[in-house]
This record gives sequence, structure tokens and C-alpha cells, in this order.
Amino acid sequence: MEKIKVIHIITRLDKGGSAENTLLTAGGLDKQIYDVLLVKGLSIESGMAEGEAGAVEKSIREAEKEGVRIITVPGLIRRISPFYDFKTFFALIKILRYERPHIIHTHTSKAGILGRWAAYFCRAPIIIHTPHGHVFWGYFGRLKTAFYIILEKITANITDKIIALTEQEKNDHLHFRIASGDKFSVVHSGIKLDKFSNLSADPATMRRKLGIAEGDLVVGTTGRLTPVKGHRHLIEAAGNIVDARPNTTFVFLGDGELSDELKNMASRLGMKEKVKFLGWRPDVAEVMSVFDLFVLPSLNEGMGRVLVEAMALGKPIVASDVGGIPDLVVHGKNGCLVPPGDAQSLSAAIRDLLENPEKRKRMGENGKKIAADYGADEMVQKIALLYQNMLQLKRITKGVDGK
Repeated sequence: MEKIKVIHIITRLDKGGSAENTLLTAGGLDKQIYDVLLVKGLSIESGMAEGEAGAVEKSIREAEKEGVRIITVPGLIRRISPFYDFKTFFALIKILRYERPHIIHTHTSKAGILGRWAAYFCRAPIIIHTPHGHVFWGYFGRLKTAFYIILEKITANITDKIIALTEQEKNDHLHFRIASGDKFSVVHSGIKLDKFSNLSADPATMRRKLGIAEGDLVVGTTGRLTPVKGHRHLIEAAGNIVDARPNTTFVFLGDGELSDELKNMASRLGMKEKVKFLGWRPDVAEVMSVFDLFVLPSLNEGMGRVLVEAMALGKPIVASDVGGIPDLVVHGKNGCLVPPGDAQSLSAAIRDLLENPEKRKRMGENGKKIAADYGADEMVQKIALLYQNMLQLKRITKGVDGK
């Protein structure tokens, strides 16, 4: 039986949500039905520390063991670069003409533009795109954002389906008239829940390893230290909280270009000892287990996979009321939503939960129930069903029913 050939295209693989989602999808597809190829860039813009880079290589090897073929295209980078973009476009065309895939599935904005147009010129039968959020605000200036919106609108015309991670992400695309509603499907990003919901590590032991003072409540966040993640506002909020509640420790788990700036902010606010920057670590679940509450202060967020991880650990949430976050965090049920970029509101919500242990416990328990709906297997099954529906619509039956 001839298999259905699927090619996934993404600019970079790191430990961020879009890359993790893509690897889980490519690896999870049934290899008796699908021949899966992943085309990626070199990840040179991620600025990954040695540990994170090693973890990415491990994930790539695991995907290969699961039957995913991987090709690296060096010029496939996130930033706009006419020289590299031109070379990469023709490199993609060369790959697609040789592979002759049934389905092209692109991920993130830049790979989505180059990959979909290469697929169009190669007459690929099915073109699918997952934006993994959007760049309509929080990333660029007004002119650059307008340019991307125009590109997305034009490219949507050659796209068969756009997969949004949440209903809000779909609504944002509709608001900017990227495409009509029937072109969108909503498939939540999935995670491997077992390592979070069945964690056997002892939080007390981890607290001692991290040097957290006995009796302190821990407010934690996880994610790349970049402007769009809103960490500056969390540092500002932390200053207000530590002044009022000295027995509070803040933990930042992740690395990025704002690392030095955020550390300097913490020092200027006189709370260097109460804010711990741990960088990237492989034991994310173990570290998050010590958090008394989890904060995601993003200015823009497609879904926020880390929210599911925190909820699977039973952590109450304080997060920005932006993007796809409200699809996961129900205000008053499993967390609190605050306006993005508002340090005062962020501080007030965190203080409220720190001062109400019963509320934290109730929200954490509710969050565990919500997290159960976001497993990786469920995500892969929904994407595979979308593929099959598109194959039937296009009357491509080889590999599906053996005809």
C-alpha cells in the first residue's frame, strides 16, 4: 500500500511550544499510513544554551526513531532576509519536486509563507498551515505588522486549511480578515501529560536544591525570556509583592535575550535574593512542582502549552487575558486573568492568591481536570482526522483505504 506522504516545514526546532507541537505531530502520526518528512532550519536564532540544544538533538533523534525523516535547510530562518529567503524558497521547491508529497503542513509565520508558496508552485494537492499563534501584535512595529498581515491574507488564498490552537486565535485571524471562517480548524496543542501529572519528585528536596528559604511561597514562570512574554511586567509586579510579603520567592525558568536586563531590573529593585533565574533546565516538571502558583504575563500568546503543564501539576494560574490564554484559564475557576502589560493588576492578582491558600488549592484542582483534555495523543488524532477529511475531499485515497 502506498503511504500518504506528509512534509512538515518549520524554521527552527527549540524547546518552545511550536517546535514541540510539530515534533509531537510528526512523530505521533501512524507510520503505517503516513510517510513523514520534517524540513527545518538550523535554529541559529534561538540562542539556545548547551543544555537546551542537547535536549533538542535528543528530541530529533527520538523523532527519527519514530520514523520521521529530517532534512535541514540552513537558510530557513525566522527573520526576513531577501538573500536567504530566495535561496530557501528554491531549496524547498527542489525538495518538494523530488518528494512529491500529498500534504504540505507548514508551521509558524515565516516557514508558512515560504513553504506554502513553494507547495503552490509544486502543485501540492493539500496545503495546511498552523500559525502557532500570530504576529498581529506584540512582536513588531506597525508597518512590519501590516506587511505580515498582507502576506498572510494573500497566502491564505492558496491554503486549504489553517489550524488555530484556540478559538480565540481563530477569532483573531477572522478579525484581521485573513481568511473566511470555513478555512479554519481548531486543534489544541497537546503535551505529554504523564511526566507532569504522575511526577514522583519531592518538591521539598527541590526547594532545598534551589536555595529557596523555608516558609517562602514560590511564584514561578516558565518560557523564553523575550519581550513578547511580558517578563518585565512580572519583575515590576514582583517588586511590589516582595516589599509587602518578604517571604515570597520568584522563579524564572528559561533563557533568552532579556536575561541580563531582567536580572539587572531585579537588582535595581533590591530583590536580587528573592528572584531566581534558573536558565533552561531539563527538569522542568520537577522545578515547577515547587511553585505555589504559576504566572504567564505574555503580551501575545497562541495558546500557552506551559499553562497545561502547570495545570497538570495542580498549580493555580495568573495569566494575561490575551490570545488563546482565556481558552485554558477560566477566570475564577482555575486561575485569574489580568490585562496584558499591567504590572499593578498582575501584582494584585498574585497577592490575592498568595493570601488565600484555599483558593489556590481549589483552582489547582480545577486546573488538573482541565489539563486532562490536552494530551498529545488527542492532538495527533485530531490532526490525522483533518488530514483524512482533506484527502477524501481531494479524492486522494492511496494510503487511506488502499485503493
